[in-house]
Amino acid sequence: MSSIAMAGTNANSTSRVLFASLVGTTIEFFDFYIYATAAVLVFPRLFFPGSDPTLGILQSLATFALAFFARPVGSALFGHFGDRIGRKATLVAALMTMGISTVAIGLLPTYGSIGVAAPVLLALCRLGQGLGLGGEWGGAVLLATEHAPPGKRAWFGMFPQLGAPLGFFLATATFLLLTATIDDASFFAWGWRLPFIGSAVLVATGLWIRLSISETPAFRDVLLKQQRVRLPMGEVIARHPRALLAGTIASIATFLVFYLMSVFALSWGTTHLGYSREQFLWLEMAAVLCFAATIPLSAHIGGRFGSRNAMVLATIAIIVFGIAFKSLFIGGSLVGTFVFLAVGMSLTGLTYGPIGTLLAGMFPTAVRYTGASLCFNLSGILGASLAPYVATWLATRFGLESVGYYLSAAGVLTLLALLTVRSDHA
Repeated sequence: MSSIAMAGTNANSTSRVLFASLVGTTIEFFDFYIYATAAVLVFPRLFFPGSDPTLGILQSLATFALAFFARPVGSALFGHFGDRIGRKATLVAALMTMGISTVAIGLLPTYGSIGVAAPVLLALCRLGQGLGLGGEWGGAVLLATEHAPPGKRAWFGMFPQLGAPLGFFLATATFLLLTATIDDASFFAWGWRLPFIGSAVLVATGLWIRLSISETPAFRDVLLKQQRVRLPMGEVIARHPRALLAGTIASIATFLVFYLMSVFALSWGTTHLGYSREQFLWLEMAAVLCFAATIPLSAHIGGRFGSRNAMVLATIAIIVFGIAFKSLFIGGSLVGTFVFLAVGMSLTGLTYGPIGTLLAGMFPTAVRYTGASLCFNLSGILGASLAPYVATWLATRFGLESVGYYLSAAGVLTLLALLTVRSDHA
């Protein structure tokens, strides 16, 4: 039996477990979102220079999408070890992978210095971010839910989900601080690098906290009963294909609504609606508070009615929101645009809060890390990887209403998949 897995069997307190699940995802998503922000504000100019600003943004968003294609690979890789050697050691490795890739981005030379090699190196670092996050999310959710007492899985599973709005808030605040304290010339010369390099401090903090916890009771039970499987990914595909397919499709709208509210909205608002970078970042940072506030609400709903039913209600609301998309997202009114972002982010929280608990409950403990992570990250390809790119293309050619229909169509697909998942009582 693994000494790593069994060490400190009774060392975990509830507060330590929940904080460890939260802090890791906060750091991971901070790293992920500073890239998303830079992909709109910085990289088109420094890594994809050209005469057509829209083309530069599309090229930059293409590198943004790369991480989502790397995330399922990270799910398979880290999921294998998470189901074989334990949650703790795998979470530490995933955080290190993400952290090293992020710091490296802050040290890259730009196109003006080394030409086409610059975007190539940027793409490689982005792939590293995707690998790390692909392994991080599933382990953080299991760290929380596998410690949950009966009837509390939805509430415990909510804590790692809070890392998304917290990471987004910190990333946006960082860019706002840079905007307020240095001029544009300094920002593009060196200021944009600071969030990437500075993330090393956060990663070190996260590693220290993760190393202080012990293995989850559920995984220790798998070890005691000798239930580990040789190849978790093969087991998921061979024995749980319906759960894998349903979980993947049921997560699509969750990804799409968030990345439309963040990356696409920032890009469209600052290039077509006349908002300055500072104005729109303030709007998004205020709106993300709604994201954070509705995650606990979704956990409460999930705890009473089941995580699946909580997601069904949120998905129906997302479908309606997509129909009203164009009428809400208009320029010339800061209040109106904030309402649009606040509603969208609130819906994001309502669907994002229960998803970890739902996916974790669809697979047995021996392959849960791999199964839940694969669902979540395969869905990221379908719902998020190309979302800002596709939305920009649709809005440019067919108007903003087409972006809303895109969201509503994804919501219908998600709803149909959710209805095939057995109801749970988290």
